[in-house]
Amino acid sequence: MKSESMETHKRSAPKSVKAGVITLSDSKYRDFLESKDTDVSGRLIKNALNRDHEVISYSVIPDDPKLLRSKIGDMMDKNVEVILTTGGTGIGSRDITIETLRPLFDKELDGFGEIFRYESYKELGTGAILSRATAGVYEGTIIIAMPGSPNAVNLGLRLIMPELGHLVKHVKE
Repeated sequence: MKSESMETHKRSAPKSVKAGVITLSDSKYRDFLESKDTDVSGRLIKNALNRDHEVISYSVIPDDPKLLRSKIGDMMDKNVEVILTTGGTGIGSRDITIETLRPLFDKELDGFGEIFRYESYKELGTGAILSRATAGVYEGTIIIAMPGSPNAVNLGLRLIMPELGHLVKHVKE
């Protein structure tokens, strides 16, 4: 059942947003430095965004909290409205995305992570508990953090693409 007010909001939301994409991966970063294009997940995000939106900035970085904060700042300086990250959301010692982003968030969008894990559970079973996908708002910019696997990115994109303009509309109100 759809909400009439939500549908009204969506109709008045921007049809196109300015986006940034950050891939966090030590191995993808090494490949990137050697001019090897192995960032499948980052490419999936860029391709999905470029259908209706504008990718202003794209970076592949190692799992480094200071560098992640710096890239987010750089993208915000370019007036991106949405930043999508992939990678660094696991439970390994080098996975720093969630610990870096959560303290920045003015508001966390718990629903993204909850629905992401629920949909993952339907596909993968109990292994979905390993997912720490999240989203939030930082100084008027939406940040969405997805795991690094292409399947996880495809799931995350399915969830967020219909709502990007709607999210931006609400942040700007």
